[in-house]
Amino acid sequence: MIAKLGYFLNPLVTALSLLIVDLVIPGVNIANFPAALIAALAIGLVNTFVKPVLALLSLPITFVTLGFFSLVVNGICFWLAALFVPGFTVSGFLAFFLGPVVLSVATTLINNYFTAKIGDNQLDASTTTPMNTPVNTPAERTIDQA
Repeated sequence: MIAKLGYFLNPLVTALSLLIVDLVIPGVNIANFPAALIAALAIGLVNTFVKPVLALLSLPITFVTLGFFSLVVNGICFWLAALFVPGFTVSGFLAFFLGPVVLSVATTLINNYFTAKIGDNQLDASTTTPMNTPVNTPAERTIDQA
């Protein structure tokens, strides 16, 4: 159940993170929440299909720059997603370079928040089970049978 919930939460979390990026980074503009939600889906599709190809093609220069060129690949994917979504624009070097970084940080923080909340709910549900329920581990079974 919780794993299925993640399929719906990921685009919502990314959309919320995009709204944070819109507030923090000048040059990233998102018109409204539906545009942010469509942009989140576009970023997911670009990261799924285009980013692996770009990362593979840029592997030599990424190696030479000790991985820093991967920030450029992230910026290209971020900008490319903006091309497909009306109401989502990326303009300027700062937006191109720092937009994906702030998006990643914001998404991580929001995901950690939801993970902690879902984990708390699982703990609350497990405390409702009877405490005196016998649990037979494999080690206990071998001792009982001997």
